[in-house]
Amino acid sequence: MEEWSIRTDLALESALIAEEKHGSKLDGIMSKEEQRENTLVTTVTINEEGERITGKRPGLYITVESEDLRGSDSSRHAAISRVLAEEIKVFIESAGLSRDASCLIAGLGNDHVTPDSLGPRVTDRLIVTNHLFKLHPEHVQEGYRPVSTISPGVMGMTGIETGDILLGLIEREKPDFLIVVDALASRSIERLNATIQMTDSGIQPGAGIGNRRKEISRQTAGIPVIAIGIPTVIDAATVTRDAVELVMKHLEEKSGHDDENWKQAFLGNIGLLDEDEKRQLISDVLTPAGLNMIVTPKEADLFIHGAAAVIASALNEALHDRPPEETRSFFAG
Repeated sequence: MEEWSIRTDLALESALIAEEKHGSKLDGIMSKEEQRENTLVTTVTINEEGERITGKRPGLYITVESEDLRGSDSSRHAAISRVLAEEIKVFIESAGLSRDASCLIAGLGNDHVTPDSLGPRVTDRLIVTNHLFKLHPEHVQEGYRPVSTISPGVMGMTGIETGDILLGLIEREKPDFLIVVDALASRSIERLNATIQMTDSGIQPGAGIGNRRKEISRQTAGIPVIAIGIPTVIDAATVTRDAVELVMKHLEEKSGHDDENWKQAFLGNIGLLDEDEKRQLISDVLTPAGLNMIVTPKEADLFIHGAAAVIASALNEALHDRPPEETRSFFAG
C-alpha cells in the first residue's frame, strides 16, 4: 500500500495538519488572524523547526480568504484587491526594496489549461513600464517603477525548466526583485478558489500535485522572490472524503444521533476511522483504478477571469505609487 500524502501548497493548511497530528500549537509555527474589509487575513511564520514539521520552507506566509473571490461582485473583488495590495507592500518593504526598485513578474502555468492559466492571465493585465524607462524615461510620470513581465509556459511546451528560463532572464535583465504568480493546490474544498497565498519563501512549481519542478526562491535567483497563488485544484480523494463527511453530518442531523456507536452501525468500522485513515482508504481504492484525479470546479473559466483581475489590480496598486483610479481598472461595471 502506497502511503497517501496530503496535496496542498498552502502553508496555512500544512500548519493545521501538523497541529492536528500533534494536538497542540507548535513552537516552529506562529500564526495570527485578523479581519479587514470582511476578508480574513492569516499570517503564518515558519522557522527551521516548522519546516521539519510541515515540509514548507521557512518564511512568512500570508493568506487572504473570502468566499466572495468565487463570485462576480465587482465591489467585493475591489475590496479583496485592496487588502491584497496592502500585504504585497508589506513583503516589498520587509525585503528592503526602494520605491524605484525594478520588478520582474512571472506568470507561471499553462495558458491552454484553464485552472493552470492564472499566472499568464495576471501578466496580461499588468502595467508594464520597463521599456519606457529604457527608451523614454523623460515621459515616465513620477510614482511608476520599472516593471517587466513574462509568461514562460511549462516544460511540456518549451522543453526547458521554468526555473532555468527565469534564472537566465534575471541574469540578463538584472531586476531588483521577482514576483511569481501561479495556480496552487488545496486540501480543502472550502479554500478552493477562495484563498490567496503570498510568501517570501519562493515557490516550487507543481509541488502541490506531486510534480515538483526546480525551486524558484531567493536562494536560487539571488534576489528577493515573492510568490502569489490561488488554489484552483484539489485531488479526488479529498473531495470524496469531504463528501462522505457531509453525508454523515446530514444523516446525523436528520436522525438526531451523533455518537460513535451510530457511526459504526451505519458505516461499520469505517465510521470510526480518523481523517487521515479515511483519506488513505479512499486513496487506496481510487488510485489503482486511475480515479484519484486532480479536479477543478466547473466554473473555472469565470473564476480565473475574476481572480486574475483581483491579483493584477493589487500588483499594479502595490508596485506603482499612483492614484487608485490609474491602477484599479478591472472592476468597473
